[in-house]
Parts: sequence; structure tokens; C-alpha cells
Amino acid sequence: MAARPPRTAAEAYRPNRFVSLPAELDPDTYDASPEKRRAEAERLAIRARLKRQYQLQLNNPNPPAIIEDPALVRWAYARTQNVYPTFRPTPKTSFLGALFAIGPILFWVAAFKADR
Repeated sequence: MAARPPRTAAEAYRPNRFVSLPAELDPDTYDASPEKRRAEAERLAIRARLKRQYQLQLNNPNPPAIIEDPALVRWAYARTQNVYPTFRPTPKTSFLGALFAIGPILFWVAAFKADR
């Protein structure tokens, strides 16, 4: 009678009752539904196309004057030109706005009114 081949580490793994199961081994994590896999494949394809386009521009023997990275252009636009739709008023931003608006006025009033 032939002996069975030894079990692999994946087959021999049993979760310890004192330690939680790692996320990489949790079936809920890696068993994605077909639509999730399809969406992930589409995102990966888009990233690959953008990367290829950028690499072609970067390695072009006759490059244009400026090589634009679309992600960097979007980030710069959101950072400079499109501030108000992306701005969220929070207590911190309200405090900083009041500090920078009223702070200098109070400083100069105190500086001019102080006894010398």
C-alpha cells in the first residue's frame, strides 16, 4: 500500500484559538463575487492602459515639451482651481480661518495701543 504524500503547509494550517485568523486566509476576504472580480479586472485594465500611455510618452524618442500625467493634472486642478467644491468646513478649518482673519488685526491693535 502506497503512503500518502505529506500535507502542504496550507493543508496543515489550523487556526489557533488564542490568535485570530489572518485576513489573507479568511475565506470572506479572498472569495470575491464574480462582479467584484470583474470590476477589479476593469480597474486593473484602466490602470494598465494609463501606465502604458504614460510610458510611451516618457520613452518617446521625439518627446513633447511637457509630458502630462493625468492623475497629477487632476490632483493639481482639485488643489488649485477647484477648491470650493472639494472644501469641507470643519472645526479645524473654521478655527484656522478665524485665526488668520482676526489674529493679525488683534495683534496690530494691541501693538499700537500698548503703552511704551
